[in-house]
Amino acid sequence: MTDTTRRVMIVPCSGIGKPYGTVSREAAYEIVEDLRPDHTQLVALSMLVMGDADARAAVAACPAVTIDGCKLACATKMVRESGGMVVREFAVLDVYRRHKDYKPQGIARLNEGGQKLAHVLAEEVATVVDDLATHLSSTQQEESQGGGHV
Repeated sequence: MTDTTRRVMIVPCSGIGKPYGTVSREAAYEIVEDLRPDHTQLVALSMLVMGDADARAAVAACPAVTIDGCKLACATKMVRESGGMVVREFAVLDVYRRHKDYKPQGIARLNEGGQKLAHVLAEEVATVVDDLATHLSSTQQEESQGGGHV
């Protein structure tokens, strides 16, 4: 999956100065840099907020997974407002509720608990990316064999 149109867009929270926002960004970096670099692309929430044409086009053309740091769900809202399809929303707080032993602290640099929480979250998102990549691949094979709909 090297073609941008076949990637899953990962859109994390921009909550600068908030530990849960930092967890969302760290998880996103781990996904796009280490876990699934061939299947994902990072889209900065700030670029969507500013109306960047390339960022808007990316989320409009590809499925998006959002990672929100709080109940405001800014990443999810902005992807939808930018014409994108959110196929899965993740909330750092929900993941933390399942893993209370990984309490995130720190902003510029997360503590060990925050780093572990980001890793757990990244692994959960990677599983979703795998499912989407399989679906996208089979859909594209059908289309190339003439089985797609016009």
